[in-house]
Amino acid sequence: MQLKNVMIIANGAKKEAFPLTQEIEKYLDEKGIAHMSVMTKSTDDEISIPQSVNFVISLGGDGTVLYVARKVHELGLPILPVNLGTFGYITEVAKNEWQEALEHFVKTGENLSRRLMLKVHINRKGKRVFSSYALNEATISSSGISKVVKLELLLDNTLAGLFKADGLIVATPTGSTGYSLAAGGPILSADMSAFIITPICPFTLSNRPLVTGSETCCTVRVAEGQRTDLVLSVDGQSAFMLYEKDEVVIEKSRSKALLVTSRRRNYTEVIRDKLNWSGEFHA
Repeated sequence: MQLKNVMIIANGAKKEAFPLTQEIEKYLDEKGIAHMSVMTKSTDDEISIPQSVNFVISLGGDGTVLYVARKVHELGLPILPVNLGTFGYITEVAKNEWQEALEHFVKTGENLSRRLMLKVHINRKGKRVFSSYALNEATISSSGISKVVKLELLLDNTLAGLFKADGLIVATPTGSTGYSLAAGGPILSADMSAFIITPICPFTLSNRPLVTGSETCCTVRVAEGQRTDLVLSVDGQSAFMLYEKDEVVIEKSRSKALLVTSRRRNYTEVIRDKLNWSGEFHA
């Protein structure tokens, strides 16, 4: 791949972000590659991606990558996710490895992972009132003090059941190591094409996590008679209040997040190290 115009999107809250941005800018200048940089303050920041940009570098943690992926996936732009801290599940490229990962991708294109994303929208009284995308998950839950909510789950218009729980998570394989995992969901290989539907603390113990094909249309209907307000959370960063009878429709996005990966470790090694699968006791 030929780098024509690189956009660096950095988490301004990270102290390492500015000096590393300068380091990358100097490298790009020496290579004669056009570039621009944006320092974000929060995941609510609006950023504009010029049409000339053909590669994006994300500087931050997993949260920064989630933010960047939602901004650029429809444009088909590869993202180099550089971690400014401990290794993340998504940002597996360390800050001293960015050049190696970048140059290997430019030369071979081999270290690119294509990640499924969710397309999420809310139908209310026959009208679409909200639309977004997610790389990790969409979560429907109580918006206040933890209370049991009632949710109807439909898979391809077939009623799968009524869930009484603290909420329901629909996650991607990338998101299988996030909130879904904490709620008891399985870990899937990041390059798989599937959805994980995970109840959060279900009232009925027979309500278990479900893995379904990514061609499935998942609809979560907010049942009547709720005792609390509900909210839809997208990647834990974007929220929208829900009303009774609202339908949250979750489908596979046509576009994928294109993540440049590390040459020094693969997804299995990241999972092993993050979860301490060493055979020893860990508190």
